[in-house]
Amino acid sequence: MLASWLSGPALPRVLPFGIYILFLAISGISVNVDSRWLYPVQVGLVAAVLIYLWHRYEELPRLRALHGGNWALAFIVGLIVFILWIRLDAAWMTIGNTGKGFDPRDDDHLNVVLAVSRVLGAALVVPLMEELFWRSFVMRWIDKPAFLAVSPIAVSFRALALSSIVFAVEHHLWFAGLIAGLAYGGLYRVTGNLWVPVIAHAVTNGLLGVWVLYTGSWQFW
Repeated sequence: MLASWLSGPALPRVLPFGIYILFLAISGISVNVDSRWLYPVQVGLVAAVLIYLWHRYEELPRLRALHGGNWALAFIVGLIVFILWIRLDAAWMTIGNTGKGFDPRDDDHLNVVLAVSRVLGAALVVPLMEELFWRSFVMRWIDKPAFLAVSPIAVSFRALALSSIVFAVEHHLWFAGLIAGLAYGGLYRVTGNLWVPVIAHAVTNGLLGVWVLYTGSWQFW
């Protein structure tokens, strides 16, 4: 059974996400190193795995297959989620305590390498990794373990809701995460093209990164 799972369609969609989560766990261990530098390694390794497994992602057609309406929809939804994300931070909308978040400054001077790696990782690597895992895999798997046989357009509202709830728990801002999960999952369900939620997710994270750097609101990282 393990061999069939390793060679099956789930692994390419689970492995990048699993590596990302493993690094989060490692960064939480109290050691005498600057854990911020784990992030470039984390996203670099995830990106390398995604590239290596790229031929296994048949749900990702060529980007040029997207028409203008899909691009516009993705940008609009991504923008709306970003606006909501920085506003839905009341105490009851949060889980745990983020503390100071990811602060890329050294003695009040911005560390450009850390800042750029954080923005690029969050905007380019994380959306692809998370949408492959949460929307393409988890959301469809809830409806049917043979998830590749499930058309995203036919995904049930139950699967959309359950996958969004679990996605929300992954985030400190759980309520904003729930809204984001429903938005991205809804895009996949409406358009049938995984690139649309990937782009929307990238827009959200990219705008958030620029906003965090501009305002110094590191807790959102």
